[in-house]
Amino acid sequence: MNTVERWKQEKHPLDVIDDVYDYAEEGLSFEEIEERAGEGEWERMKWAGMYTHGRQEGYFMVRTKVPGGFLTPDQAEVIGEVAEEYATAPEEHGGEDQNEIWGDAFLDITTRQDVQMHWIEVEDMPEIWERYDDVGLTTVQGCGDGARNVLGCPAAGLTDHECFDAQPVIDAVSDFFTGNREYANLPRKFKMTITGCRDDCAQSQINDVGLVPARKDADGESVYGFHARLGGGLSDGPRMASPIDVFIPPEDTVEFCRAVAQTFKELGDRNNRGVCRMRYLVQQMGPEKFEEAIRDRCEVDLPTRGKDLTRGYTGDHVGVHEQKQDGLYYVGFNVITGRMGGDEFAEAARAAREYGTDDTSIRLATDQNFLITHVPEENLSELLNEPFARKYEHDPEPFARGAVGCTGSEFCNYGIIETKNRVYRWARALDRQIDTPDDLEVVRMHMSGCSASCAQPQIADIGFRGETVNVQDPEGTTNEEGDNIVEGMDVGLGGSLGTDNEFLDWVENAVPARSVIPALQQLFDVFADEREEGERFYEWTRRVGNDRLRGIMQRADVNVSGGVAHGD
Repeated sequence: MNTVERWKQEKHPLDVIDDVYDYAEEGLSFEEIEERAGEGEWERMKWAGMYTHGRQEGYFMVRTKVPGGFLTPDQAEVIGEVAEEYATAPEEHGGEDQNEIWGDAFLDITTRQDVQMHWIEVEDMPEIWERYDDVGLTTVQGCGDGARNVLGCPAAGLTDHECFDAQPVIDAVSDFFTGNREYANLPRKFKMTITGCRDDCAQSQINDVGLVPARKDADGESVYGFHARLGGGLSDGPRMASPIDVFIPPEDTVEFCRAVAQTFKELGDRNNRGVCRMRYLVQQMGPEKFEEAIRDRCEVDLPTRGKDLTRGYTGDHVGVHEQKQDGLYYVGFNVITGRMGGDEFAEAARAAREYGTDDTSIRLATDQNFLITHVPEENLSELLNEPFARKYEHDPEPFARGAVGCTGSEFCNYGIIETKNRVYRWARALDRQIDTPDDLEVVRMHMSGCSASCAQPQIADIGFRGETVNVQDPEGTTNEEGDNIVEGMDVGLGGSLGTDNEFLDWVENAVPARSVIPALQQLFDVFADEREEGERFYEWTRRVGNDRLRGIMQRADVNVSGGVAHGD
């Protein structure tokens, strides 16, 4: 049994929520909390949605779950106000100037349709939870070895691209698992996505459980439901999810997901946390045997597959789009790396209330952007003229539109390199310096600060994985051994989801960060010359091949391939 499993046996992780109230009331320091509850308490606090900061003792990152990315204006306003009031850096860490781009009091929209805030202290949590309770929000199981936030299409209920609106199903599944002690101690995190959209906006191919729309004839009539894909995921062992031979009526979705969780709970590995994710179990057993195990544990009979209705993958919803409701539109706003001020998010909520109908909502997307829905056509121009709307553009340039970044070393325990500021600056610089084809709307550029893949680099046109790099440069040495240790990254090319889904190939390893933009400029110069009509960047990289791509990158007048990963 690994250490985390031992900590979970010492105290049920959900019990930590009551303890947080006690720690807050008594004003305990980190040292006093650990003295009372042991070092395992920091792991158990994840079930309350709380991660300790990597470099700043005494502070937490707090994650708010948003099932399907759906927020009412009241909920979004509270999230923004909480960030503005509590996510503030102390003066010894820079105060309002803590981050040179965003200052402080910001929030991060994540690739799992969550919201993360930093600089939260334990004594803040009871007040935050009270304000969340008032509007139906929670941080419970935002982290930890249980069901994480359930993903969905951010445009659910709005477009003709969907077969049916799956948001009610998402809510039912989320409600079942949140706070459920029976399924709050799984071998590892458990990620689900549910969509009725034909374009698989919710990324079923890279989740533990991916439910996508299907249709089946039953008793003389055609009914909608779901097909299931199981065992997808990224990180160090990426795997595309496998389809299984089941058709799931919407009313049986909670039971199906429970049966999958039960199978994982009973059969999953609790020894080596490096291979404890459900995808390893699916790979080990095979999809057919895993399906048999689910059927053995499911309390309803599951029909076999019907007709699959998924036709591709849509990665973003940026721009002004007509809804299926007459005269109404939704607007997708581009938030580079998902980071924006809490005050700006609150203003977006107020604008939704002012310019939208009574059904208006704010939706979070897996590309770290957000939508405002149910806007009458006559209100569009005023909405788009709001200060936040001019800043978080609805018609961005390609690199800004596709820029995704994880938390990085700024706050994360695992982050090797800084990501948020770097991605923001690189996206702006690349849009200025590279003349992309007019019909190329987006270049997906995802940066993870380590190998954990929170920014999903493996499915991007261009993916980065953080490394510290030892550059052979005696003049720039940083230690007595003559090493020059700099931030750098592995560079991957050619990833995508959809009908042509493939993980990218890591084309060049241990590239110093300062060499990346010149190398990308070389790639896009050749891409512009050789591109076939309508060809996306990832499609071109696959056609060209890795050896040639590597050679093109090395044409740059910088040190692209002269480094090695520090520690190798």
